[in-house]
Amino acid sequence: MWKALVAAVLAALLLASPSDAQERRTLGFGRLFTNDHFGDGNDRWRSASYALSLLRGPAWNGSLPDRPFEVMEYRIGTAIIAPTSLRTPADPDRRYAGTLSFLAQTHFRSGGFETSLGAGVAAVGPGTGVGEMHRLLHRMLSAPRPTILGDQLGNALVPFVTAELGRPMEIGRVGLRPFVEARAGDEDLLRVGLDLDFGARETGALWLRDDGTGQRYVGISGTSARGFSFQLGADLARVWGSAWLPDGGVEAEPWRQRLRAGVAWHGSRFGAFYGVTWLSPEFAGQPEGQILGSIRFRMNF
Repeated sequence: MWKALVAAVLAALLLASPSDAQERRTLGFGRLFTNDHFGDGNDRWRSASYALSLLRGPAWNGSLPDRPFEVMEYRIGTAIIAPTSLRTPADPDRRYAGTLSFLAQTHFRSGGFETSLGAGVAAVGPGTGVGEMHRLLHRMLSAPRPTILGDQLGNALVPFVTAELGRPMEIGRVGLRPFVEARAGDEDLLRVGLDLDFGARETGALWLRDDGTGQRYVGISGTSARGFSFQLGADLARVWGSAWLPDGGVEAEPWRQRLRAGVAWHGSRFGAFYGVTWLSPEFAGQPEGQILGSIRFRMNF
């Protein structure tokens, strides 16, 4: 029943088209690379991820449409979730999980709220090839090679749905955006949080949220003055379950916190972003939180 519902929602998102029959076109691309080597320097837990988003729609005028399905995001993501050590994990510890995911999501404005609704499917296990790619990259970089891939989570397809409501506000020259997010399928949680941005802010852009860190990245470019802009954010989640922490292993912590900060530089043609995120422990027995680093480069032609 649950998987059939997600499949129906995903099919509706994929087949959705504007009611006025305008031709769709590519409106923008968004991407964000995250790795704990850019943060606390360790290769553990939420070790690495990459998100690539394609935005499609009939047009973009600098603000969200009032109807769903006008602007669609198609996101491909991959992530490495690892135990404390890639060679000698603790006992107990979380198991290795290499994931590939696809998300179809619509973004629109409803009653003054920025709204996103999406559905997708995540693949996990040796069949994704993520673990072997991890091993190959470590061999190329002369880094310690993972030896725990034989105990990774098995092959599975995990459907999921996600939704977010955010209310953008302005206080002087600071942008303030409280939000609430719900997710079910891969991870069952309800999250509340707050984002702030200031400096040479980019206006008229469509911002997307990274799953693991909560960092926001641009999917459709807007306009900004040259210079630096800054982002701050925090959120708290109540967690009921996680496919990446299955029954029979370590238990998921019922509460999660994230704190994040980022700085972006905007030039006439080139832009760069670096952000850091602190994640609280995700499972019982995790001795401490971790710090991840995220990067993004943009070039306009």
